[in-house]
Amino acid sequence: MIRSMTGFGRAEGVVKDRKVNVEVRSLNSKQLDLFLKVPAALKEHEVEIRQLVGERIVRGKAEVFIGSDALYAAKRTSFDVDLVRAYHEELLAIRDAVAPEATTDLFAHVLRMPDVANTTTDRFSEEEWDAARTLIVNAVDAYDAFRSSEGQRLSTELTARVHRIGTLLNEVEAADSGRAERTRERLQTKLAELQGKVDKDRFEQELIFYLEKLDITEEKVRLRSHCTYFIETMAQDEAQGRKLGFIAQEMGREINTLGSKANDASIQQVVVMMKDELEKVKEQVLNVL
Repeated sequence: MIRSMTGFGRAEGVVKDRKVNVEVRSLNSKQLDLFLKVPAALKEHEVEIRQLVGERIVRGKAEVFIGSDALYAAKRTSFDVDLVRAYHEELLAIRDAVAPEATTDLFAHVLRMPDVANTTTDRFSEEEWDAARTLIVNAVDAYDAFRSSEGQRLSTELTARVHRIGTLLNEVEAADSGRAERTRERLQTKLAELQGKVDKDRFEQELIFYLEKLDITEEKVRLRSHCTYFIETMAQDEAQGRKLGFIAQEMGREINTLGSKANDASIQQVVVMMKDELEKVKEQVLNVL
């Protein structure tokens, strides 16, 4: 069953002292165009996340957002008290020796000295990463379920339009029945009106050649075959969007040839309706994975 390239999925949960939320969304595109936004705490896992999500999305213009918010205020910066004391005492000694009258705020200088403050790196532990990865998978699962649901809707619409083309082809076949004989009679009537004298055998040869050029039997057979193949392809499990696009192109070629070779007003009117249905098929196929 076909799936849509348009999709949305979301998952959220608590990972230790963090609230993690994941959103996956996509629109149609010829290739995989993946934009990934992750918090700093997950930067080291970005390549793995990109591979995990990319394998499931396959194709489309996709965006993946992962957010992480602390549930509680946490102390992220600590000071080395012994080092602060040592710096301060050393600066006091320098001031007393060089400029005892100076009123500089030495403590402010101490806090800017190297290695006085240490900032705790906010990283996911292995256990936290496993939990976050599960949330990512859940979001992609929800995203896939959305695409499958949209795919069913697309399948219903595409099937109806391809069957409509098949119905119109039946009308072409009905109009084509006896067309050769009608053409023969029309030409003979015209010749009689002109009161022209022609070689009967030569006339038959030229008539056969002319009717062969107008014959659309092969085009009708190929178009019906393409319609059948289109429906069969939609029922397959793999991503079939590109293949359906190619089949639709072949259907268009046969329909165009029918219109150009028919030389019949009633058939050409039906061909116009077939083209209209096919254009709608092509528009929808662009959304198929």
